[in-house]
Amino acid sequence: MRVLRLLLALLGALLFAGLIVEIGPSQIIAEFRELSWRLGILLVFPFCLVTAADTLGWRYAFRRDVVPYPALFGARIAGEAFNATTPTASVGGEAVKAWLLRRWMPLSDSLPSVIVAKTTITIAQALFLLLGLTVAGVVIPEGSALLHGMRWLLALEVLGVGGFVCVQVMGALGGGGRMFQRLGILGEGAGAELVARVDRSLVAFYRLAPGRLALSIAAHFLGWSLGAVEAYIILRAMGLPVSFLTAVVIEAFGTGVRFISFMIPAHLGALEGGHVATFAALGLGGPAGLAFSLVRRLREAAWTGLGFVLLSALREPGRVPALEPKA
Repeated sequence: MRVLRLLLALLGALLFAGLIVEIGPSQIIAEFRELSWRLGILLVFPFCLVTAADTLGWRYAFRRDVVPYPALFGARIAGEAFNATTPTASVGGEAVKAWLLRRWMPLSDSLPSVIVAKTTITIAQALFLLLGLTVAGVVIPEGSALLHGMRWLLALEVLGVGGFVCVQVMGALGGGGRMFQRLGILGEGAGAELVARVDRSLVAFYRLAPGRLALSIAAHFLGWSLGAVEAYIILRAMGLPVSFLTAVVIEAFGTGVRFISFMIPAHLGALEGGHVATFAALGLGGPAGLAFSLVRRLREAAWTGLGFVLLSALREPGRVPALEPKA
């Protein structure tokens, strides 16, 4: 799997480079000149609101509010930085998030929360893609190959997340402990006990906390919706006279590409190709689609850097106590 992920990362990088060569650096630079000083603002706002909503979605993935919200916010940024830069199929950062909460709770309590949050954010992602497909019927011709492909992606996402929820409800999840062992956070002997406790916690959450489950999905759906607001602001700053509905379609289709390319680190190449195809279908042009992706990449790089700063701070001796089993 490690070799496969590295190969996918290489293919993504080649696709990314090919798109730049095909479209031409001069056209991309012209799009960035249109942004001017507004680019600095777009690196921060409104993505800070997206992160705030997704952190709230994670908070509701606990049965009780134990961890302070600012701690969850910092741990989420640090974990997403790990997800964006390592070939761990977007799950290694989830283990890091759980590990960073060890000041407040043991892994057997924090790990179920990141699993539930990963599930609810994917459910919300599927709902947002459904919204995007509904809106796309207004702005994209019905016979579009892009529409057909996104409908298939939605079907795959529904099947995938439905199966994952069933596994959790049945208490048959076994990968959490092994993930921590591969990352060196747990020893070999601790994995079986941890997985058993995580399975029990997940079953209890789904059976006893349906209200918090719904709130987690709603908060993450808000996060995806705020992503559409960010897309609209970027597009307008680029001088593109688009409607908010068009921005919803672009963002929703981007989530579909993110789902199918979860094995590729940072979705490199795949997301750029998806945006180019979406912009072309909307009549906005491939260069604008690639420039839009690059603006998002710059924002992602800024927040990834912040995430690693936070990760370094949280790992300082004395700032967070060593991992110890708790009752």
